[in-house]
Amino acid sequence: MSDKKGSTHSDLSSNLNINTFSAGTLAAIFGCTGPALIVIGGAASGGLTHEQAISWLFAIYFFGGLLGLFLSLRYRQPIAGAYSIPGAVLVAGALTQFSLQEAAGAYLIAGIIVLILGVTGLIGKIMYWIPVPIVMGMIVGAMIRFGTGMITSLEAAPIIAGSAILVYLLSSKYLKQIPPILSAFAVSAILAAFLNQFQMGEMQSGLIIPQLVIPTFSVDAIVSIAIPLALLVIGAENAQASGVLMAQGYKPPINKMTTWSGIGGIVTSLFGGHNANVAGPMTAICASDEAGEKKEGRYAAVVVNGVLFAIFGLLAGVVVPFVTAMPGVLVSTVAGLAMIGVLVSSLQAAFSERKFQIGTFFALVIAMSGVSFFNISAPFWAIIGGVLVSFIIERNHFPTKEENREMDNLKNESA
Repeated sequence: MSDKKGSTHSDLSSNLNINTFSAGTLAAIFGCTGPALIVIGGAASGGLTHEQAISWLFAIYFFGGLLGLFLSLRYRQPIAGAYSIPGAVLVAGALTQFSLQEAAGAYLIAGIIVLILGVTGLIGKIMYWIPVPIVMGMIVGAMIRFGTGMITSLEAAPIIAGSAILVYLLSSKYLKQIPPILSAFAVSAILAAFLNQFQMGEMQSGLIIPQLVIPTFSVDAIVSIAIPLALLVIGAENAQASGVLMAQGYKPPINKMTTWSGIGGIVTSLFGGHNANVAGPMTAICASDEAGEKKEGRYAAVVVNGVLFAIFGLLAGVVVPFVTAMPGVLVSTVAGLAMIGVLVSSLQAAFSERKFQIGTFFALVIAMSGVSFFNISAPFWAIIGGVLVSFIIERNHFPTKEENREMDNLKNESA
C-alpha cells in the first residue's frame, strides 16, 4: 500500500509543472470570479442571510474541489469538480418561491436521481450510443461563448483585453518555455491594476462557519428544482466534460463521473449548496493544450484547481470580496484564450467526417443559441435535437447490429 502511495506522490510531483500549475490556477480564477457572483446575487435575491450565502459557497467550492481531487487522482484524467453554473441561475430564481429548507430538499432529491443514473450505468450506455460528432458539436456551441466573450471584452476594454491577446500570441511564438496563458494573464492583470480596474465591493468580510440545513420536501420544489437540476448536471456539465475529454483523446469513466456527481449533490444539500459535480468549463481548461503537451500528466492541473477551490470554499467569507474585485473583462479574455485548443479540436472532431453532419450542425446551433425549455439549458437540448435530426435524415449513419455488439464490448471494458 505504501508503495502505491509513493508511486502516486511521485507521479503527481513529476507532473506538477508550470503548465499544469498555470492551467489549474486559471481554471480556479475563472470558477471563483464570475460564477461566484451568480451565487452571491442569487442568494441576495432569494433573501438568504450573509451566513447562508457563505455556507452555499462553502459547500459547492469545498466539496467541488474535493471531488476534482478524488476523480483526477483516481483516474489520472483532468476531471475537474465544481458545480453547475446554469443550476445556480435556476436555483436563484427558485429561492424567491421556496424556503432554503425546501430548496435543500430538492437539491438532495436531485443528487439521488443523478446517483441512481450513475450506479445503474444508464448514462454510460446513452453516452456511448450518442454519435461523437454530435457531442463535439454541442461542445463547440456551448463553449463558443468563451471565444466570443474574448472579442466582446476587446471592445469593452481594448487595453486590458488587447494586451492579453497580443501577449498570448507573441508568447506562443517566441516564449514557448512559459505557458502563453500565464504570460497573458500576468501582463493584463498588471495593466488592470495600473488602470485601477480592481474594484472592491461592499460585501462583509470575515471567517464564517458553514451552517447545516435540515432539508424539507415539497412536491412543487422537487418538480421546479430537483428534476431540472438533475438534468443540468447530466445533460450540461457531465456531457460537456465527457465530450471535452473524448475530444482530447481520453476515455472518461462516464458512469463513475455521474455517480460521484450524485454523491456530491447529496452532501452539498446539507449545507444549502445546490450541487457539487463534474464541471464542464474547468475540465476544458485543465484538459486543454495549455496544461502541457503530456496528456497523461494534465490531471495535475485539476489537482491544483481542486486545492484552490477547496481553500476558496473554506475561506469564502474572507476571500470573496477580493476575488470578485477582479475585472470581468480580464477573466473572460483569458478564459477565451484558454479555450482555443479545446474549440479547435472539438471542431475538427465534429466535422472531420461525413457522418452525422446535419445533426452535428443542429447540435452546434442549438447549443450556441442558449435556449432554455422547462428550465433545462441548451447543451441538453443540443444533444437531443442533434440526435433526432440525424435519426430522421441520417439514420443510415447509426451503427449496425454488429457494430452495436462491438460497442457493448467497449462499454463492458470501460465499466
